[in-house]
Amino acid sequence: MASSAEQLRIIQSGIADLVPEKDLVSKLATGRALTIKLGVDPTAPDLHLGHAVPLRKLRQFQDIGHRVVLIIGDFTALIGDPSGRSATRPPLSAEQIEANATTYIEQAYKILDPDRTEMRRNSEWLGALGFDELLRLASRFTVARILERDDFAKRYREGVGISLHELLYPVAQAYDSVAIEADVELGGTDQLFNLLAGRELMEKMGLEPQVCLTLPLLEGTDGVQKMSKSYGNYIGLTDQADDMFGKVMSVPDVLMIKYYRLCTALPVTEIDDLEVGLASGALHPNALKRRLAREIVGLYHSSTDAVAAESAFDRVFKQHDVPEDIPEITVDLPNKVHLPALLVALGLVASNSEGRRMVDQGAVRVDGEILDAGAYDVPDSAVEGRVVQVGKRRYARVRRA
Repeated sequence: MASSAEQLRIIQSGIADLVPEKDLVSKLATGRALTIKLGVDPTAPDLHLGHAVPLRKLRQFQDIGHRVVLIIGDFTALIGDPSGRSATRPPLSAEQIEANATTYIEQAYKILDPDRTEMRRNSEWLGALGFDELLRLASRFTVARILERDDFAKRYREGVGISLHELLYPVAQAYDSVAIEADVELGGTDQLFNLLAGRELMEKMGLEPQVCLTLPLLEGTDGVQKMSKSYGNYIGLTDQADDMFGKVMSVPDVLMIKYYRLCTALPVTEIDDLEVGLASGALHPNALKRRLAREIVGLYHSSTDAVAAESAFDRVFKQHDVPEDIPEITVDLPNKVHLPALLVALGLVASNSEGRRMVDQGAVRVDGEILDAGAYDVPDSAVEGRVVQVGKRRYARVRRA
């Protein structure tokens, strides 16, 4: 196991908060394997690079010799995490939760080492609590303390309803930390309240309190909004290698080092060197971004796939003189897309009639391939995430709204 100072440097790379840092220093100094917790509610089946950020940090903890516990919140998902929500989440059925959990675990193992990951479901202990035990647990918190949450406070001020079961969410997540006696809990910056609730409950129950480590939200390919399917700026873990490579190449240069720290498996010292090289001008941004794309594709596919994806990218973007910095346009995509209407929505033509004329003239390409005359209707998969070109100088990448 690396020295505690070396471990701390690795752990701190790319993080947002470490509360309190001195406690982690003390825990690392003992030389024992710490218990590192990440809890996730399986509320959606597909993951993107933003979801993978805490999993990447969890893998770093694995690689430096600590015990990693991934908690599938099959019980807390019945409540729904209210973090950042302006209204009560609609409930999921147990069947939906289990289906999502199965898919989540498969994708999580693209990052975590299955042989070194302890997988638990929090229904093991939360489902077993009797009402008397729940009352004793709830008595450890005050309503005033729970209402300190920004989202709860905002809803309360604005007269937006807060269901009683939502108030129990941070209590339930906190009890997860008690159940496994966590040393460190990971989460996004929007999870800090929940993580601190776990630290508080552990202390009140006579346990050594956990350290709370938060990770920044990852901006999507637009470089502005957090990565989200709803914004159409996401890079999915199950994206095809070619699509994944192209999406990474569309990430703004200013985010490259952040992506290296949060989305790759490169050693922290190597990323530090890349950051210095980029800042000094010793490394060209395009070469660095290409490597970033290869690293990410290689993680979720293979190094061979990454090389092939780069070649495919060059065939499309170099041989057809397509620029690499292409605007991304978010549009509604029905199952069957009428291309002339899509071209209008993308701002590439002024009208449907002009769109039809361009298609018939062979002036419309999708990822470099010329569309046949009269090919006005295509499935959504034929254009989603792809570069649409009209003429020689008009381009747009299609993102689903």
